[in-house]
Amino acid sequence: MTDHQKTHQQTFEEGLAVRREVLGASHVDASMQATSDFARPIQELVTEYCWGAVWTRDGLPRKTRSLINLAMLTALNRSHELGVHVRGALTNGATEAEIQEVLLQTAVYVGVPAALESFRIADGILQEQRDAG
Repeated sequence: MTDHQKTHQQTFEEGLAVRREVLGASHVDASMQATSDFARPIQELVTEYCWGAVWTRDGLPRKTRSLINLAMLTALNRSHELGVHVRGALTNGATEAEIQEVLLQTAVYVGVPAALESFRIADGILQEQRDAG
């Protein structure tokens, strides 16, 4: 079956599995359960298209996708999502040094204030991981 022959439900289920693997089942389950009827469609769209249609593709390894997301989320100043994806990058095998290099490069291309904020967020999450480990 080609990707174009999959049903929306199949793509959603594959996306949900990848989302849970990368971000952690407890985080994803809490997000899905806590969503209101109003916000449910966006959760379903994110799961189906971001995670099911894109993250399941073979063209890039998950670690690379995670590092790209860190750069894009820094550029967009999306602090909450950046924190979620720092955890995901670690899950996908990114090292602290790789995360640091991506964020340092963003300072040059998208601006120092955005990079400073991302460093602050990433540093806090990395410290949490060190403390837990």
